[in-house]
Amino acid sequence: MSVAEIGAVTGRGEPNSEWLRIGRASDVPLLEGRSVDVGGWRIAVFRLPDGWVAADHACPHQGGPLGDGIVADRCVTCPLHNQRFSLETGERQDAEGPGVRMYEVRERAGQLELRRAGLADRLEPAA
Repeated sequence: MSVAEIGAVTGRGEPNSEWLRIGRASDVPLLEGRSVDVGGWRIAVFRLPDGWVAADHACPHQGGPLGDGIVADRCVTCPLHNQRFSLETGERQDAEGPGVRMYEVRERAGQLELRRAGLADRLEPAA
């Protein structure tokens, strides 16, 4: 699924809201991820059996698309070079190396939302 299908976010609109709507929950199948554009940054959103998690979409190794990775055991594996990251902490699981940044995400009334506080350095300032 492309970024446009789940939704693109500019960081504008509802400036007083603590949460930023990013798309429909029904667009993300169980144990899969999808990426969204948030102010020019791509964030991967994953549906787990017990809820939602979100992380940087780009693998820190060579920018592989983590949103397209394989999800198992609360980890995602990069589809390019098989690097594995915890979907609880963002830490790399298969070797030493940098992890990925995690974001708070929730489902509300069938919509997915990211907490703005964790996105402050990712969003464009309001005009």
